Amino acid sequence: MSTTASAPHAAGDAGSPVLAAFAAARENDPYPAYRAIRAEDPLPGTDLGGHRITLVTRHGDAGTVLSDPAFGHGYKDRISPFRPDGDADDGLESLLRTDPPDHTRLRRLVSRAFTPAALAGLAPDLTVYVNDLLDAALAAGDVDAVAALARPVPLRMICRLLGVPAVDEQIFCDWAETLIRGVDPDFLQTPEEIAARRRAARELDDYFRELIARLRARPGDDLVSRLVSVHLEQDALTGTEVLALCAVLLVAGLETTVNLISGGIRALALHPEQAALLRSDPSLVPAAIEEMLRHDPPVQFIPRTVLADTELDGRPLRRGDGVLVVTGSANRDPDVFDDPDRFLVTRYAGVTPAARHHTFGLGIHYCLGAPLARMETEIIFRLLLVRTRDLTLPPGEPTYRNQSVIRGLATLPLHLVAA
Repeated sequence: MSTTASAPHAAGDAGSPVLAAFAAARENDPYPAYRAIRAEDPLPGTDLGGHRITLVTRHGDAGTVLSDPAFGHGYKDRISPFRPDGDADDGLESLLRTDPPDHTRLRRLVSRAFTPAALAGLAPDLTVYVNDLLDAALAAGDVDAVAALARPVPLRMICRLLGVPAVDEQIFCDWAETLIRGVDPDFLQTPEEIAARRRAARELDDYFRELIARLRARPGDDLVSRLVSVHLEQDALTGTEVLALCAVLLVAGLETTVNLISGGIRALALHPEQAALLRSDPSLVPAAIEEMLRHDPPVQFIPRTVLADTELDGRPLRRGDGVLVVTGSANRDPDVFDDPDRFLVTRYAGVTPAARHHTFGLGIHYCLGAPLARMETEIIFRLLLVRTRDLTLPPGEPTYRNQSVIRGLATLPLHLVAA
């Protein structure tokens, strides 16, 4: 059955391929719809809310948009058609929505928390925590894999990075779930949803102000303590920037990884022969994670704004136009990937792996948290595959969240059989 609570809507073309793609992302299987859109016109455009928006459905065109400086966010200049108010009220500015030179400075500061050495220090505690979660899941036998496995792992890690005590994890989870809905363009949201997003942002802002004050007085080894202690004049962060970075790291670092893990578990349960390959050769787990990212990306759309008049595959684009990279389509481009709809854990293995997927973006806006997401996901799947001999889904269709840009399961009933 359809899991869509409400269909995307906007002023403009009722037959819009853009709206069709957004609607498809809320269904159990959006990929046939993407395939049909790509076959009819790989760069369809639509006027929505007074703005021209073009879908980018092919792998090569997506790479151009994600790496060409003619495309960016445009929020600071208030030219983005996806958030015309410039996002002044929801606290999700910073790395997700800035362009150089501000983006360059912010990224340089935050990247220190995501170096291999910094992440390696998190792995031992994460391994213990995942084993504890698996103990409980295997004792139960039947669980909601989202609540029991996929959500707790990135939630614990991102809260630790931000210096948030474990007692506050649930309220952080609630804020993140509300704010991630706000990643969808305003024209896909109701006034009530926009109001809820802004209310959650204000509550999160208040919390982080208090947290930052505590960490200034008694710093720890977390990212926020390091950010607020930066004193180099050229690198100094404003209070607003620290707050915005905290918000975006929570939202981007939590929900996308939750969806990657839960989607990966579902893929292995649906393809037991692929799970068997991983159990027989655990060295394939990193390649399997890349295939999970390609095959059913947690980020289905990457919005960009045209910052300067340009062309894409010979089609003119004007400053202020919107472009939407459809990662779910680009990652299954048949001109780039053999048998693109098939889930193959060996696709990214060997000396000639498949072309890179676009799930984490490309260029200067490549996802800074990608190494953390990969580390979390690798640890959980290595342990899950070692400690189980079977993963089974009950009959029926899964339930997906009612959102388009960030696609993920709301629940995933799962039966686990211990090894």
